[in-house]
Formats: sequence, C-alpha cells, structure tokens
Amino acid sequence: MSNTDVPPGGSPDAASSADLAREWVRAGRADLPLPARGDTRTRWSELTAMCTRDVSAGRLVEAHADADAILAEISGTRVGRDELWGVWAAEPPMPVLRARRVGGGSGGGSGGGWVLDGVKAWCSGGDVCTHALVTAFDDDEPRLFAVDLRQPGVAPRADGWAHPGMAGSRTTSVEFTDVPARSVGDHRSYLERPGFWHGGIGVAACWLGAGIAVARPLLARATRPDVDPHALAHLGAVDVALGGASWALDAAAAEVDRDGPGADLTVARHRAVRVRAMVEAAVDETIRRVGRALGPGPLAMDPRHGQNVLDAEVYIRQFHAERDLAVLGATARTHGGWAR
Repeated sequence: MSNTDVPPGGSPDAASSADLAREWVRAGRADLPLPARGDTRTRWSELTAMCTRDVSAGRLVEAHADADAILAEISGTRVGRDELWGVWAAEPPMPVLRARRVGGGSGGGSGGGWVLDGVKAWCSGGDVCTHALVTAFDDDEPRLFAVDLRQPGVAPRADGWAHPGMAGSRTTSVEFTDVPARSVGDHRSYLERPGFWHGGIGVAACWLGAGIAVARPLLARATRPDVDPHALAHLGAVDVALGGASWALDAAAAEVDRDGPGADLTVARHRAVRVRAMVEAAVDETIRRVGRALGPGPLAMDPRHGQNVLDAEVYIRQFHAERDLAVLGATARTHGGWAR
C-alpha cells in the first residue's frame, strides 16, 4: 500500500487534507456517537464542522465514521485505534470487483475464507486508508467485506481524479489481487438496514459544511461599512437556505433517535432522501448567490474560497437529482407526512 505525499494528478492541498483527516482520527475527533442511539445531532454537527474547516478532510472522516457505524450495526465490532477506514460501495457497470471463497472457509475468519480480485472504482482515500469496507460480487450479488489495505495485492491506480474539486479526497481506482477479506454480514446486511439511510444523512451534514465554507466570504463582506443592499439580499437568501438545511438536520436527528436502530426501512429512506434534497438545494443556492454577490474576485484571488466552491460543486453531485426526487415522490404518497 503506497502512502505517497501527493496523489497522481493531485496537489499539495490534497496531501494536507489527508494529513488533517489522519490527525483528527489520531486525536479522537472521529470517534463520533453512533446514529440512532440518542446523540445523532452531535454526530452530524461534528461532520458539518469538519467539512467547514476542510471539505475533503471532513469527507474522509465521514467515511471512517460511517465504517465504524456499519461495523457496529452488522457485526458488533468497531474500527481500530489509529486506523483510517473507507467505505467503497459504488457499483458502476465496469470495472467489477469479485469475491471468491478459498480453502473451504466460511468467510467468517479474519485471515481467510474469502479473497478479492479485480478493480474497485470510486475509492475515496484509495491511497491513504489503512482499511476499507468494500462491496464485491459473489454469485452476481454484492456482498460487503472488511479489508486490511496494508496487505500485499492492494494497488491504488494512477488513473483517477481529473477535477480539482474534491481532489483532497484522494479518490482513485484500487486493484485487488488475491487479497484476503472478511465478510461482513450477508448479501442484504449492508443496504437493507435503516442505518444505511442514516449514513446518507451524515453525508448531507458534510454538504452543509461545504456550503457554510462557501458562504463565509459573503458573511465577511456584510460586515464592511460599504456593503451594498444587493449583497445583504444575497446573504439573506443564503441564511434562509443554510438555516433551513440546519433545521432539517435538527428535525431528522430527533426523528432518527426517536425511531432507534430498528426504524421502518421505508420511513428511513424517505427521510434521508428528503433531507439530502433539502441540503443539496441549499448548498446549490449558496454557491449561486455567493458568486453573484461577490463577483470573480474571490474565485480568482482567494485560493481557499476557490477550492471550497469547487469542492462543494462536486460533492453535492452525489445527490442524484431528479432520480432521487422521483424516489421521493413515489414514497411521499404514503410517507410524506405533510399531506395528511
């Protein structure tokens, strides 16, 4: 496993984001309350705060914390001290990562039972994580595996991220060659649980942090004596957007804690997609408003602001736009709440 200082096609900022994420993990800041156990809002608030500081670093910690929650829910285990975990579960048509049994094992042992072969795409932290939860195909169905990435046979690829936005997340493809892995649950354990959707709201909490980071220069402009009414109007609209998104996270956290780990799966999905849609719209509005209020100056002359805008624009595209809204519409007929 190579831990290079700068990823292929990356930048020193990309390296510093990974360093910051590792620092937060070592310091215990990534030891967040598990969702649906009574303190979910603290968990999401911490993710927001970390992404406000550094979007890519916060995104890496979000995956680490999500892995911790997944392990706790499915297998009753937790991530280890000084480990940095990723969750690599995207399933594009190609390439395909496959799992096969070896040695007649059951797949429950830590060193045998299963091996992984092939290439996994969209691996955030691909060259910096020490461990990952990885989906791979077994009998044409995806199954979740825990993998120690420090083993032989794990090779992050040089191809990968072309856009400067979210470059600090160190996203690349990773090739696996006869890599031992531990099965985590069965084929249904990962996706068919309320915690999957609670984790999806955690990602939205990170998007909110990215939006706050983008809005900071507009807030600073508003404190100047020469601020114009148009900038104040844009700031008012941003306040509505980001404030509303924060309220949505408040309400969602209260509902998640009320329902507990055994929540109804359809209700959990509807809530998660709704909150994600609200936060995505708020951040999208913030990016547009801040750009119109401040013009090209901060984008051209302030490297941190320029990077925050690029990061936010890329990150919120994890929301699947009209496809997710169609899912929301289908469940709103019975689970919308507001219509009753």
